[in-house]
Amino acid sequence: YGDAMGVIQNNLFQGFSVQWWKSKHNAHHAVPNLHASVQGACDGDPDIDTMPILAWTLKMAESAKDCKKGRFLIQWQAFFYFPALLFARLAWAHQSWVFVFGGWGQHSVAAAALDQKKMQYPTAEKVCLILHYVGLLAIMSHMPILNAIAYFIVAQTSCGLFLATVFGLGHNGMAVYPANQRPDFWKLQVTTTRNVTSNWFVDWFCGGLQYQVDHHLFPMLPRHNLKKVHTLVESFCKEQGVTYHEADMWQGTVEILSHLHEISTEFIKEFPAM
Repeated sequence: YGDAMGVIQNNLFQGFSVQWWKSKHNAHHAVPNLHASVQGACDGDPDIDTMPILAWTLKMAESAKDCKKGRFLIQWQAFFYFPALLFARLAWAHQSWVFVFGGWGQHSVAAAALDQKKMQYPTAEKVCLILHYVGLLAIMSHMPILNAIAYFIVAQTSCGLFLATVFGLGHNGMAVYPANQRPDFWKLQVTTTRNVTSNWFVDWFCGGLQYQVDHHLFPMLPRHNLKKVHTLVESFCKEQGVTYHEADMWQGTVEILSHLHEISTEFIKEFPAM
């Protein structure tokens, strides 16, 4: 019943394919902030596959060294971070569509052919995705054309910004490992993940994902229990000598932008323009 309800909640209400999300997010949970073993392989974290706009390591940035536009984007990536987040929902919606229906851009969905075979309700996914956009168009049809366009742009970009801000605080700017240097599973989860210090606004805005470390260690744990686990996990990490990182929203954002700036500086130093 959970997967059937996922089609309603994801495909119909949100315009995201539930199987696309499960495949992408399960891969992220298995190997957060881990580089693929070789370029084009599907054994790395899909959430850090953000080139050519954002590079989280010098290794990622290197692919832009011989491209004028790529060099410009990497050099100023800290400034492009939040503008890029505005388009996150549109990118995910497009990936969901091509995952379910195929078509232009399917190359952007890693291992799509394999994951499509796991789709439990292929017909329902297609029908519900279509109904999502029919409903959206029905709402927009009652507006003057310019208002409808403005509504679509504001709704999609603000949703992308809010979602990606929460997701980004969890991992962006934290450790990134080469495929052959990954620590064991629990240390990988802890060292690549950032918790956000809880307060009433954070609890509302993040919806439980402020306990990102705890969520990654216990992904099946209901979110109302994450706070209870938080203290236990923190003390266990201290006993094991593993850094358990927590920052408030402002600090976390500064850490992300500082990390992007550091990669830009390393890139310019390591690969000066010819």
